[in-house]
Amino acid sequence: MYEATIKFLDHASVLQLFGSRDQHLRRIRDSLNVTITHRDERVSISGEERNVVKAMKVVEELRHRLERNGALFSEDLDEALSDANGDSIPRKTIPISTFQKGNGVRPRTPGQVAYVEAIRSHSMVFALGPAGTGKTYLAVAMAVEALLENRIGKIVLVRPAVEAGEQLGFLPGTLYEKINPYLRPMLDSLTEMMEPNLITQYMATDVIEVVPLAFMRGRTLKNAFIILDEAQNTTTAQMKMFLTRMGKDSRMVISGDTTQNDLPPRVRSGLTDALYRLRNIDGIARVELTNADIQRHPLVQKIVDAYETDSKSEPAGEGN
Repeated sequence: MYEATIKFLDHASVLQLFGSRDQHLRRIRDSLNVTITHRDERVSISGEERNVVKAMKVVEELRHRLERNGALFSEDLDEALSDANGDSIPRKTIPISTFQKGNGVRPRTPGQVAYVEAIRSHSMVFALGPAGTGKTYLAVAMAVEALLENRIGKIVLVRPAVEAGEQLGFLPGTLYEKINPYLRPMLDSLTEMMEPNLITQYMATDVIEVVPLAFMRGRTLKNAFIILDEAQNTTTAQMKMFLTRMGKDSRMVISGDTTQNDLPPRVRSGLTDALYRLRNIDGIARVELTNADIQRHPLVQKIVDAYETDSKSEPAGEGN
């Protein structure tokens, strides 16, 4: 009989690790054929040595996830057990860490999983898809996680202000007041992952920047996570300018919907152009999300489907 002990800092953590009505504990015990007891903030595991070693690995992994995310999910236990048994299982369901304890962000569809995995493994990712597929939200979540884990030192959120063209300087108000309507969708995502006062603090110290695309010229961004949203509204020259801002130890996510843009007629989208020009470059990922990945109100997916299905049968004279 072999026995090992793990010391926990507090009783509450042990209770969370064991799960409601000890459901996690029972699964570990039954899966690995070990005995698990708890006393005085210590978890003792006994059984055959190889099984105890596996159970220790599972408990340590769950403790790490609990400390990082503030909560445990059944998927966490599935993955920890599979890993301990030597099964090959990707990090598909591990929640993306945020500054909101216990509120990790999870990809919810196979397409979103592929998107998150692409961001984890590539320095530059192009994400395409209709509204509501999580292109912006998941990119912001990944940026927040990278900042939280000190893998980057800065988040830069960028969007083309198409309606104002390059004439932001002529709009009334401060720079923030001018750009706020254009950057609002990314800021809304950010507020779900950080406390407002922390966002304010980080923006005041330029740890988080929200920047209209026109203000990116001449910069080189090092050790940063840079997100360009609504990229279909860039021109070819603007996209080239943006992509070449990437500095050492930085990551870029470029998201957009190639089926619609607000550019003037006969102006080629910089997103479409870049996808063609960069198609054979290693290290750049392209992820295409579809209507099946829409995670907004259920009506949104039906609305998108309706517009796509009936686009060729619109009544004549509409809008006159």
